[in-house]
Amino acid sequence: MMNRALFERMSSGIPFRLDDPAFQQINELKDRTLSLIAQLNTSTDVNQFRERLSDIIGTKIDESTIIFAPLHTNFGRHISIGKNIFINHACSFLDLGGITIEDNVLIGPKVNLVSENHPIDPTQRKSLIGKPILIKKNAWIGAAATILPGITVGENSIVAAGSIVTKDVPDNTVVAGNPAKQIKSL
Repeated sequence: MMNRALFERMSSGIPFRLDDPAFQQINELKDRTLSLIAQLNTSTDVNQFRERLSDIIGTKIDESTIIFAPLHTNFGRHISIGKNIFINHACSFLDLGGITIEDNVLIGPKVNLVSENHPIDPTQRKSLIGKPILIKKNAWIGAAATILPGITVGENSIVAAGSIVTKDVPDNTVVAGNPAKQIKSL
């Protein structure tokens, strides 16, 4: 299990060099996750899928949550999933920076939650910059939307299908496009 200080470093928005000695601990957990992903995505029912994903993220997923295979994650231990969540097929969660999905969220197929990035400076590009993603209660993320590092999607908000979210989405708002822009208030 990764210690809290290392997670805080990963999600701080400060570049984390891949040759940092602490990164070995991350690599060990990533290797474990990669070996479990194959089992996860061959689950034969939603209960088995929930159990296997609970093992990957290190926290029991509530039985009110339904997730369809396949789901991909590169790490898993920085994902927090609330109650009464629905996650559709073929989603990808890059979670080194942290991903929190609060209660009653709907996530469409092929959604990408990307909490990590690389520095612009080419000499530092092999470092990682993690910033947490927060999807608040009752949000709906449409099919093939991408949420970038450090973004909060507000309570009751909707991200339209295919949108790329580069800025926080306020509560009770509909956003669409690339980059996503507010198109409606709820």
